[in-house]
Amino acid sequence: MKDYIFSNDFSRNLDAMIYTCGFETCVPSHSYGPVVRSGYLIHYILKGKGIYKTDGHLYHLSEGDAFLIRPNTLIYYEADKYDPWTYTWIGFQGIKIEEYLKRTSLLETPYFHYGKDDRVRLCHEKMFEAYQLPENRDLMMNSILYEYLYLLASKFPRAYIPPKEKKISYVEEALRYIENNYAHPVNIQVIADHLNIERTYLYRLFKDITGSSPQEYLLDYRIRRACTLLKDTDLTINDIARSVGYDDALYFSRLFKQKKGRTPTQYRKEKKG
Repeated sequence: MKDYIFSNDFSRNLDAMIYTCGFETCVPSHSYGPVVRSGYLIHYILKGKGIYKTDGHLYHLSEGDAFLIRPNTLIYYEADKYDPWTYTWIGFQGIKIEEYLKRTSLLETPYFHYGKDDRVRLCHEKMFEAYQLPENRDLMMNSILYEYLYLLASKFPRAYIPPKEKKISYVEEALRYIENNYAHPVNIQVIADHLNIERTYLYRLFKDITGSSPQEYLLDYRIRRACTLLKDTDLTINDIARSVGYDDALYFSRLFKQKKGRTPTQYRKEKKG
């Protein structure tokens, strides 16, 4: 048995991160549990057979199958008495893992079959290779994790997404786009094109869910970022204006005063005391 564990509670504050991987050739009737785990794990069966129990269901699994362990969910698994399994596993956690897994069918049916898709299977192998790297191991392992999550979402897509959840996902993606691109020319049409939906539909969804329009949110976000730069740096007002998406510093200053009731210079003097 090889079990690599290389993170701590810090990883739960990241979007996604590997916290364990390993492989094991089990002896007949070898079992684990009943127990709960703190993160998500996927076990992939290389050969042999066994059973997996969770949520009151019993699954009989064999070569090519895989099963998902969810955090804080009671699980039990056991190798077959006559043909015990050998499996590998990848464990991951982070604040966006559940969101990523909701794009798949795995939260609804926690077992699946890799079939002949070597790309998914090879992620397990590449994970062990990455663990051997002397430097920047975490970067390589997390790049493999994102590839793995992408392949799972592509190969095992969620069959049905409720309309309300779909609408919320559009708005969440729009928020991410704004927060990643606020320093560049951004408008509602650009965001709608990014999401591949109609401009008026995005406007209505955004307004209904957030209470403000995309342009209002973009302005508020830019001003908040400007406030941080004014407090924490010695950048000039011109540099700050460009850094939050405005080439015209005077226009930026007018917008800032409308929002904060004072000019950027006055705000900086007040905050820096």
